[in-house]
Amino acid sequence: MGSDFYEKQAERFFQDTVAVDMQPLYQRFLQHVPQGEPILDAGCGSGRDALAFKRLGYSVHAFDASTALATMASELLGQPVDVLRFENFICGVQYAGIWACASLLHVSEAELPDVFVKLWQALLPDGVLYCSFKYGDTARCTGGRHFTDANEERLERWTNGLPGRASQSTGSPRIGALSVLSSG
Repeated sequence: MGSDFYEKQAERFFQDTVAVDMQPLYQRFLQHVPQGEPILDAGCGSGRDALAFKRLGYSVHAFDASTALATMASELLGQPVDVLRFENFICGVQYAGIWACASLLHVSEAELPDVFVKLWQALLPDGVLYCSFKYGDTARCTGGRHFTDANEERLERWTNGLPGRASQSTGSPRIGALSVLSSG
């Protein structure tokens, strides 16, 4: 949801996000992904994160729902970026890590459990999934974009049926990589 916004605002969004320093988050994620293993940047936006992972020696695949952003990200990465919505994602097991930074928040709450299952099925054994949301328990449309907020309870509800998923309280890397960002 919100891909029309990103089609119209692609250049501005790209310029506003491509140089943002995400190193502290990369470090938390990459400590769980063996060097050189494949990473999926799901909802890659500008391609900033996929490029960072590629420069660090990881094999990277990326997709975004916006054709305009996928084109820009592809140019930045020097490789194809698929145009794909989370709801249409189907993939066999192949990723040691999936990075969904501020992208799943555009999926409706009703679709999130199925999307989490699809992403989880694409993870190698012991793979990790990083995702971020605005903190809360509501959904809204703002400026032409849909936002689904998340908190610990919502994440637990959306992911509790995933095979091999440990509870958040254990600090397991697989669930520890699930992240909720505060709104602000």
